[in-house]
Amino acid sequence: MRHFLIIRRGDLPLVGHVAFGIIDRGTNLLQVRPTSFCPLSCIFCSVDAGPCSLRRQTEFEVDKDYLVEYALHAVKEKGLEKAHIYIDAVGDPLTYRHIVDLVRAFKESGAAESIALETHGALLSRALAEKLDEAGLDRINLSVDALEPRLASMLAGTPWFDVRKVAEVAEYIASSLRMDLLVAPVWVPGVNDHEIPRIVDWALKIGAGKRWPPLGIQKYEVHKYGRKVPGVRPLTWREFYAQLRRWEEEFGVKLVLRKEDFGIRPAKRLPIPFQVGEKVTARVVYWGWLKGQWLAVARGRVLTVVGVQGDPPANLRVKVRVLRTKDNIYVTRALL
Repeated sequence: MRHFLIIRRGDLPLVGHVAFGIIDRGTNLLQVRPTSFCPLSCIFCSVDAGPCSLRRQTEFEVDKDYLVEYALHAVKEKGLEKAHIYIDAVGDPLTYRHIVDLVRAFKESGAAESIALETHGALLSRALAEKLDEAGLDRINLSVDALEPRLASMLAGTPWFDVRKVAEVAEYIASSLRMDLLVAPVWVPGVNDHEIPRIVDWALKIGAGKRWPPLGIQKYEVHKYGRKVPGVRPLTWREFYAQLRRWEEEFGVKLVLRKEDFGIRPAKRLPIPFQVGEKVTARVVYWGWLKGQWLAVARGRVLTVVGVQGDPPANLRVKVRVLRTKDNIYVTRALL
């Protein structure tokens, strides 16, 4: 059984968790995560998303107004007048019911240097693309992992996924809308090697990259709680970048990207109120994102509590030891 939590003002802080809210990595960009849902079960998914997930026990959705309010407060707390807003998810942001209104709210706030969104495009249509464009979306990062339909469906782990529909909308965005298109395939070595050059050529031909780079090839990585493609050895970063540079020469396009290509620069971080190894008293709130986890709150941050079993004792205060604080994402272990 999977739980579902809608997070509203007063329920939980929106800084501290990887699956929802705001992530600040010490730059002038904020990752905004309104939902954790995904319609696909990609075979390489680093966060085990979608209907076939084996590890997830809770999916999250954040109230739009609360999310925008929290993000705008974070921009000010970081000492910025404006920040790049990057809407992503441990799933797909297009599953968020209020995605158009979310984009519009950030645009109308005046605090967004740019607004970008990432998606695999399973739920994307011309009509939705037009609404997002009108609302003020500046760029859509579209993960097209193969143009061959059967291979694309296999990589997506979803029989009904039709990359031809995604490609048709992508071509419409590049040719007819104001917002930019960045094509971001995941390169799974030994599986879609032959498709990557084909995708590069296609992205250039349809006119991706009007303002930003047209492509952002992603490296397949193995993560502890993600899916592993049988028989596939992830490339080393040296191997990965060496091949990108060869493709750069072949196609005459920049593929080795830097933060500066997107106007991203270092900026003041949000305060980190814990130290690794510290013992903290936290209030348990709900089931955690993955099995064997609870959610808890302390010092204005949401914490993941690992090493637990059974139902979360809501509102009970427990002692935890802080294991991780990087990027204001907190993992703790219960001292039960």
